Amino acid sequence: MTQRFSTPIFTLMGEYENAQQLDAVFSAMADATRRAILARLAESDARVTEIAGGFTISLNSTSKHIRMLERAGLVRRSVRGRDHVLSLDATQMQSAARWIQRYQPFWEDRLASLDAFVTRKRVAANQGKKNR
Repeated sequence: MTQRFSTPIFTLMGEYENAQQLDAVFSAMADATRRAILARLAESDARVTEIAGGFTISLNSTSKHIRMLERAGLVRRSVRGRDHVLSLDATQMQSAARWIQRYQPFWEDRLASLDAFVTRKRVAANQGKKNR
């Protein structure tokens, strides 16, 4: 069965900026270290050095991950004296979640088809056992 999507497969000019932001969010969240940083910041704000202390990588490497999260708009930095304090900004995650939700009907249909297939096979197998 071929399914048609109502969403065009190309990006319209007005949507290009949103597509770039979505790309940045997904790229930032694609790395396990960056997801761990986001998880830590979901608990509370933290200084850069506190975040870096939770990883076996260098402070410089951690800072590179943090900058990528900042560019994606997922993390905000405020400077308080000598401390650089990071905060989670999950606004851009909402855009990503909305994009993913567009595919929910597709996956629900696929899972329903799989469930129906497995149920038919199970019923057929049970009937085969009864007829023996």
